[in-house]
Amino acid sequence: MEGITDAPMRALQGSTGAFTYAVSEFLRVSSDPLPSKVFLRDIPELLHGGKTPTGVPVQIQLLGGDPDLMAQSAVAACESGAPAIDINFGCPAKTVNRHDGGASLLKHPFRIREIVAAVRSAVPASIPVSAKLRLGWDSIESIHLNAAMAAEGGAAWLTIHARTRVQGYLPPVFWPHVGQVKEDLRIPIIANGDIWTFEDFLRCREETGCIHYMIGRGALANPVLSRQIADELGIRKSDRMSFVWSEEEWIPLLQRLIYFTDFYGNKVPLRNLLRFKQWLKLAKLHGGFEHFDAIKGTSNLVEFFDCLSSALHGECTADRQIA
Repeated sequence: MEGITDAPMRALQGSTGAFTYAVSEFLRVSSDPLPSKVFLRDIPELLHGGKTPTGVPVQIQLLGGDPDLMAQSAVAACESGAPAIDINFGCPAKTVNRHDGGASLLKHPFRIREIVAAVRSAVPASIPVSAKLRLGWDSIESIHLNAAMAAEGGAAWLTIHARTRVQGYLPPVFWPHVGQVKEDLRIPIIANGDIWTFEDFLRCREETGCIHYMIGRGALANPVLSRQIADELGIRKSDRMSFVWSEEEWIPLLQRLIYFTDFYGNKVPLRNLLRFKQWLKLAKLHGGFEHFDAIKGTSNLVEFFDCLSSALHGECTADRQIA
């Protein structure tokens, strides 16, 4: 989700009232601890009480393998206003894993405990520390020891993506193993992975027994999914008509993202354009959006919205862009 679930997107998703909190894109801790200026630059919600403009708290996510550097960075994040710290043990990116970060730590359960414990002991007791894990590097059974180590280190809750690192994002997901961890541990477990539809959510709930869920790509691919889940969980009550999505709603939704981009002072149209294309590609792959090929060749926002509007009315095609 790097590059798309930034502050403007968190603000937009938070405006639905469907989310109880958001998690930042991970900040990598490598050779030196991160200073406050990095947190304030990359997570501008910290300048607004650690919340989105619509009041959703933003948890700061750190990624790295050195306990001391992670602890020092967590302290800087808290001093910058972070309401909570999350530690990323789940990122499957090869570059990250080659540099002792993300899912590579799943091969070293006792290091997971050491890192969580270092961060937990360094930050104020009032600041929750959590961890995100996958089921394991190459074995789904690894989650039991890894989760136990994270909990022993002091994690307040765990988010578990129900795949191994070797799987990447390939199916299937193994939700029952998330449910087994929930039964074994005394801390909240948040289920994550492949919740693309409301039916996926219902199956995830049945197979995990969880009452907490994290959705990312699914919320982007299906703009009504978060509202449906929040309604089912009693987080908010929605007019059932709001669950009916018309493709013409994409235009005001994307324009609202520009509004939140401007709110944070980022007025670079090219970044908006790239973010839009990332978003709509997800919607094409997993949400049934049919017009991505028509807009993927656009070079500026004016052309993008012109072509999207025409495509929604059956007038703009990929051939027009090539021409």
